[in-house]
Amino acid sequence: MRAWWVEDPGPARIDRLKGGRRPDPVPGPGELLLAVSVCGVCRTDLHLAEGDLQPKAAGVIPGHEVVAEVAGLGVGCSRFRIGDRVGAAWLGATCGKCRFCLGDRENLCLEPRFTGWDVDGGYAELMVVKEDFAYAIPDAFGDEEAAPLLCAGIIGYRALRRAELPSGGRLGIYGFGASAHLAAQIAAFEGAEVYVMTRSEGARRLALKLGAVFAGDSRDRPPVALDSAILFAPAGELVPVAMRALDRGGTLAVAGIHLSDIPSLHYSEELFQERQLRSVTANTRQDGKELMEVAARIPLRPTTTAYPFEEANRALMDLAEDRVTGAAVLRIGSGRGR
Repeated sequence: MRAWWVEDPGPARIDRLKGGRRPDPVPGPGELLLAVSVCGVCRTDLHLAEGDLQPKAAGVIPGHEVVAEVAGLGVGCSRFRIGDRVGAAWLGATCGKCRFCLGDRENLCLEPRFTGWDVDGGYAELMVVKEDFAYAIPDAFGDEEAAPLLCAGIIGYRALRRAELPSGGRLGIYGFGASAHLAAQIAAFEGAEVYVMTRSEGARRLALKLGAVFAGDSRDRPPVALDSAILFAPAGELVPVAMRALDRGGTLAVAGIHLSDIPSLHYSEELFQERQLRSVTANTRQDGKELMEVAARIPLRPTTTAYPFEEANRALMDLAEDRVTGAAVLRIGSGRGR
């Protein structure tokens, strides 16, 4: 099969992915073999390519926003049939027995495995996924629309819940890429006022088009005090900026697996009056199930920029330079809704 993988070892650079041929994977017990249609390009893939995240397996194939058709069934599979359309997401496996898994917090599992980091992901024509960690894709979405839901959507949804936005509240969003533009639609659908701060002029235009009441630069102070905020940009220097924009009792949720160092916080200006700073770690399968239901009900309208499979490195470079509006998606195989 054709695939892209992370060169290891190698210098940290954006064009670190190597393309070529890899052996076709074979599904084990409880696994599905997927014929990949599209795969979203996530900032986590960029962190792997740049060396901010070290791959857990040598030569790992990245990609964890995968929309595919079931092409094979491992022993014991019964949820899906050959030809079904399914998605594979970031959370690829959990131990199922640690205190976090048993307490309905599998996103904090002590022995997790992540798609495109621990195990091969969707920058390939074929991949395998544990059947219990695959998602049915709502018919409301074509393949390219559905791809960003599988990480950008799920993480944006969890970040929104972690931000504890009150009903009808004011939500600030810092950074406005794939995840943010989906979370903003959910928040607006639920009655929130959305204030977006981002350095990209194109992203600011998209934010206003999607219903934001304000769109400014990433360091601009919103015109009102915020009840909640989400930091999607991997820029630690924006944490104090966002904290100062919060009203009393407000919560900032930091969504992302990588964040640059956070400067010193001043207690009286940025934490006092019960302001909270919270991280977001992966997701649970329940998050994914809820997101798919909400996305179909709204319905969410992901903004995507498609790239040929051969141009995976260009997609990552464009993401790094903020040249992607919405979500980047690699076209890999034949699929629905092109």
